[in-house]
Amino acid sequence: MTELKAVLGPTNTGKTHYAVERMLAHGTGMIGLPLRLLARELYDRIVAQKGEAACALITGEERIEPPGARYFVCTVEAMPVHKRVDFLAIDEIQIAEDEDRGHIFTDRLLNARGTQETVLLGADTMRPMLRELGLKVETDTRERFSELKYAGPSKLTRLPKRTAIVAFSSDAVYATAEILRRQKGGAVVVMGALSPRTRNAQVELFQSGEVDFLVATDAIGMGLNLDVERIAFAERSKFDGRRHRVLSAAECGQIAGRAGRFRSDGEFGEVGDCAAFDEEMVRRIEDHRFEPVTDIQWRNSELDFRSIKTLIASLARPSPLPVLRQNPHALDEWVLRRMAEDAEIGPDVRGQRVVRRLWDLARLPDFRKAGHDGHGRLVLGLAETLHDPDARLGDAAMGLRLDNLSSTQGDIAQLQTRLAAIRTWAYAAHRDDWLENPVQWREKTREIEDKLSDALHQALTARFVDKRTTALLAGMKREHGLVGEMNDDGEVSVEGHVVGKLTGLTFEPASQARSLEGKAVRNAAQQAMRPILTDRLKRIAGHDGLGLAFAEDGTITFLTEPVATLAKGADWLSPRVELAGGEGADNAEREAALARLEAWVQDQIKKRLPTHYALKVAESAKSVEGLARGLAFRVMDSGAAVDLRGDDPSHRLKPEERAGLKLIGLRAGRVAAYAGDAQKPAAQKLTAVLRSTFDGAPCPTAPDGAGSFAIADERWTDAALNANGYLRFGKRAVRADLAERLGWEISKKRREAEKNAFPIPADMASIVSCPADAFGDVLKGFGLAPAEKDAETGVPTLWKYAARARPDGDRPRGRRPRREGDTGGSGAGGRGQRRDGPGGKAAGGSGPRQGGARRTPDPDSPFAALAVLVQKPDPKAGKPKRKRKRGKGKGAGAVGSPVSAGSADFSYTPFQ
Repeated sequence: MTELKAVLGPTNTGKTHYAVERMLAHGTGMIGLPLRLLARELYDRIVAQKGEAACALITGEERIEPPGARYFVCTVEAMPVHKRVDFLAIDEIQIAEDEDRGHIFTDRLLNARGTQETVLLGADTMRPMLRELGLKVETDTRERFSELKYAGPSKLTRLPKRTAIVAFSSDAVYATAEILRRQKGGAVVVMGALSPRTRNAQVELFQSGEVDFLVATDAIGMGLNLDVERIAFAERSKFDGRRHRVLSAAECGQIAGRAGRFRSDGEFGEVGDCAAFDEEMVRRIEDHRFEPVTDIQWRNSELDFRSIKTLIASLARPSPLPVLRQNPHALDEWVLRRMAEDAEIGPDVRGQRVVRRLWDLARLPDFRKAGHDGHGRLVLGLAETLHDPDARLGDAAMGLRLDNLSSTQGDIAQLQTRLAAIRTWAYAAHRDDWLENPVQWREKTREIEDKLSDALHQALTARFVDKRTTALLAGMKREHGLVGEMNDDGEVSVEGHVVGKLTGLTFEPASQARSLEGKAVRNAAQQAMRPILTDRLKRIAGHDGLGLAFAEDGTITFLTEPVATLAKGADWLSPRVELAGGEGADNAEREAALARLEAWVQDQIKKRLPTHYALKVAESAKSVEGLARGLAFRVMDSGAAVDLRGDDPSHRLKPEERAGLKLIGLRAGRVAAYAGDAQKPAAQKLTAVLRSTFDGAPCPTAPDGAGSFAIADERWTDAALNANGYLRFGKRAVRADLAERLGWEISKKRREAEKNAFPIPADMASIVSCPADAFGDVLKGFGLAPAEKDAETGVPTLWKYAARARPDGDRPRGRRPRREGDTGGSGAGGRGQRRDGPGGKAAGGSGPRQGGARRTPDPDSPFAALAVLVQKPDPKAGKPKRKRKRGKGKGAGAVGSPVSAGSADFSYTPFQ
């Protein structure tokens, strides 16, 4: 039975050295390491002791495996766990909690074993996790050989020699290295993306003392042994592939622990703008006390390859323990699902050989850091050729791909891009079942990688920061000045160097630093930007407007980029336009562009809101006078509609006034006055932008084409509804034109019924696109109330106009004004008589008899459409109320009479 041992502790405790010594004490052995760089370092050390024939190096893109190799140095992902060896070790087991790689470390930790001895190496934070996993493991805790102390913050230019500055992006690493190169004599660069050859060449400059400073990513925290006396953090947050996050105390301790070698003490601190460590963090790093790991990544390793569906299902199988957590974002699983959705591959792939081939392709590492989509396109392209297990990538196809990568010309970014790509094809070349001649292409990819690595090393060690600064300063002194160029992404280059980015008319310089280099970049950018800005302003000034558009926040964009903003003007239809950027250009050029944008804004108002525009700037308003003119300007001020339900009855328009409004594009009925063209979606969106700018508060936009919609939040004030052309009906907004149409249909149903209580079919809700359960709210907005309900369901079957109902509140008590043509009731004895008001005399009752003429309701009365005055006994009359007879009488209460006792005819006449 194999002996299982865990050697835990901070950095500089000799854990990895111990594991190598234990491995070499056995006849065969294997060690899994977190980085290809570290694997190469240990491989070289073992080869020096045991010879090349005894040792193999196995990584994803590099494989050196002599036939009789006894010791295997591997990256954890590339470990050939099927090989039986006496000794097996896994380094940095705490990486098992990493979201991207963690499940591989967990699988090795749980399943990979040597026949005689297995050693797990890592941080002491994994001790409780090993117990949670139920591993019968002997634990050995190691103390650091030297002390680690906090040195505090420092300026970059005052750092002591033998300092490593840590940053977490290539841009930050290179910017720091550039400043150190110019001001401190030089700096080398170490990143995980570098090839071992480039990294070793860079480190040699540092180890030899030729360069005293090193700038690195957190790659140095994973076992790379360097003579570093201080670690200075330039940043303490990084982008981990999904989000920017602050480093944990354990991560900071892992990196800081690289300061000091063996018995030499080390220091750590901050540099530049990095946030200072608090006292508690300092103590935890110095004492190596960190929060224990509470869960680690896991994925089922017993996979079902019968079909692609069963494989995906087996990958999703839940873990057996709560501390084993699955990662739903794993890149290889995402790629596999894309394959299942791809039309060329499809979800019905079956057969173990085919499914295993697809799974192998899906696990191709993303060396290019292209993200899920970019990497997925690469893999799917390969899968089109290699999804058949017997298929091979031909020599011609490989040759074409490698020819594009073999050039050593270009800058650092281009060389790194080619190196990342060649790592992909080196990985493919080490798959014997992917290529026609894998051995040939292994040699070729190694040759290209070495050439690119050397070229990258030369580029990194060149004084390109001084080159850029010198070139910019020299260019500014030339008579013809600097020549700026801008690519399709808006990046501006001067003398071949990127100095910033132009977005719309706003320029962001690449460097905000106060150093000579930063000043050179900004000054060069300002000089070079003038002709570029001039060209863009001229394009705006002479443009036909097709490339201009409004954003929701009032920004005006030109070819999708912001160039101006709207500001509050004299009224909401007269916004001011302000350029966004363009500083440094001539005033005449700015004014010409601004004038074009102002004209475009007015053109948009004229096009989308023609009625408003005509009322504001044309002679249209002169064709209407009096009340109609006032109503027209109320509509214009509101945005699209005015609610007339609460207006004074004396303000009702005459037919000829309504006709005059119609001629200028306005409609006025009993419920609302509105501009029909302002109710269109494009007009509503423009109105929202203009109202938001003028009011200083966001104006919501109604759903496109909605006849009505539920009022779900406080944004929908009456003013916001009217601006969109809607009226409030309880908890629902109804478009003004449809509200008018529905009112007309209701009055028609009332007249057809010839009585106060009448049915309203449920399908009338479709007029305003209203759900049946919300239709009642809309009807109540017309002053209706249920008159009769179904006994079982409670659903109204008949409706009536409520007494004294007004949509905007109760009508004031008192006598309704008499209008021309108003008469009392008719019929013998005054039966079916109607009172003028709640306290008025009954016509034909105790007051004078009005003859037999039937009363005709005034169509201009607001209450004809909204309310019914229910007859009540007159306490002053002193007479008992007569019982109303039904039947054949010809009085007002007779069947067929348009006016019944206690009711008013809903003579609703919408505009035409």
